[in-house]
Amino acid sequence: MEVAQNGTKLVRSFKNIPGPFSLPVVGTLYLYKLGFFDVLQYHEVLQRLYETYGPIVREKIGSSTVVHVFDPDDARTIYRNEGKMPYVVPLQETDKLYRQKAEMSPGLGNTNGEEWYRLRAAVRHLMLKPQDVQQFLPGVREVAKDLVERFHVLRDQSGFVPNLAVEIGKWSQESAGVVCFDKRLGYLSDGPQQAVIEEIIKANRTVFYLSGLLKFSLPIYKYIPTPKWRKLVAAEHIVVRTARKNTEEALLAVSKLADNNQLTGKRFSFLLSLMAKRELSKEDIIIVMLSLNSDGLSTTVPTVLHNLYCLATNPAVQERAYQEVQSVVGMTDDITSAHLDKLNYIKAIVKETFRMYPNGTEISRILQSDLILSNYHLPPQTIININMGVHFRSDKHFSYPNQFRPERWVRGESTESIHPFLLTPFGLGTRTCAGRRFAEQDMYVLLTEIIRRFQLSYEGTQPMKLVYNTLLLPAGPLPIRFIPRKL
Repeated sequence: MEVAQNGTKLVRSFKNIPGPFSLPVVGTLYLYKLGFFDVLQYHEVLQRLYETYGPIVREKIGSSTVVHVFDPDDARTIYRNEGKMPYVVPLQETDKLYRQKAEMSPGLGNTNGEEWYRLRAAVRHLMLKPQDVQQFLPGVREVAKDLVERFHVLRDQSGFVPNLAVEIGKWSQESAGVVCFDKRLGYLSDGPQQAVIEEIIKANRTVFYLSGLLKFSLPIYKYIPTPKWRKLVAAEHIVVRTARKNTEEALLAVSKLADNNQLTGKRFSFLLSLMAKRELSKEDIIIVMLSLNSDGLSTTVPTVLHNLYCLATNPAVQERAYQEVQSVVGMTDDITSAHLDKLNYIKAIVKETFRMYPNGTEISRILQSDLILSNYHLPPQTIININMGVHFRSDKHFSYPNQFRPERWVRGESTESIHPFLLTPFGLGTRTCAGRRFAEQDMYVLLTEIIRRFQLSYEGTQPMKLVYNTLLLPAGPLPIRFIPRKL
């Protein structure tokens, strides 16, 4: 039914938003269970929904109704009308439930309203400005150099690094340990810590895999501990247990140093900054440390793998990146913040990789007021998923969309007019990913170190495919050859 006048067009009601047929109780879950939609290829499901129904789609997944928004102009409208406290659906409802049952602080990603604003205000100055994270650059740089050296040792006779994804995972956790716990965790050295970190990486993968499956199932696990739920809880325990142990040890170390008047310099700067916030409880501090320490396993790690694949399959891009690194950094051992500021092509590679191989499928919001999107009226409390990935390979928005062209993001080189609300991998506004600056610094440093030490070539017979495990990651091992450069 047409309900209102909007300029020259009549605004249509919520119930008229098109979408797939919904059954009582299960909604569209029957499409996933019967194989018409593949949960593990959810990004392709979204593409299909867009192509079938248009720029806005209503889908009832179980008892929850979600509106998929595919128009970047609608994304702009959403961001510009969300206020200072946007409401979101947690990326993992299972994670929120696990933390509730474990009587843990829910954390930034699982809260809304005043509670979210309190936590966000407490960590904002520590995490959201480039200059705030640059103090950790020396430690991050050393970890990246150690991984590169480890690649030299691990390479087989053909130049392949066994279990590349796992090794990148170890780097991610080691780098996070420098920031969070002010110590090297030993994940890049042979010894007993290898078993610890490999168990964590496996558990993290299990959590995200099962969370993705449970998202598209009836929520029986919320009331009865189903086999998938029990397996997920066991994996969550592994991830949380280690992060909590490391945080407790760091808190104890800070206490001992303070008692002996030895807490000087920049020791434990991140932890001390959190401790200085009176509004943060010990549980709040632990959950912030947990997020910063472990989130990179599901976000930064696959993104680095995507970047390595893009470099290995695009020799001309790789060569230009190498020339930029040589020009900016040269043979200098220490990459500085001044160097990172000048690595414009490296940053363009990362952005173009986000376009070709995104890490996520949506940015969620819960509307707090009425909004008109694609000429439909959406009432407050509507759950919205902003799904821009359907356009990343579209010639409507990008020239040569299937070609990897980082120069499209280089100021002064690109002739394209790219919609500013199309590619926002970290989100926008006040709910921008809190760990963005740390992730970017980690990636820029690691890619720079790898590029200047190795030439990469992809030896796979098929292009890389992505799989949906709550987020998107490579569907299988990447046969990338690491060929040492002559220094």
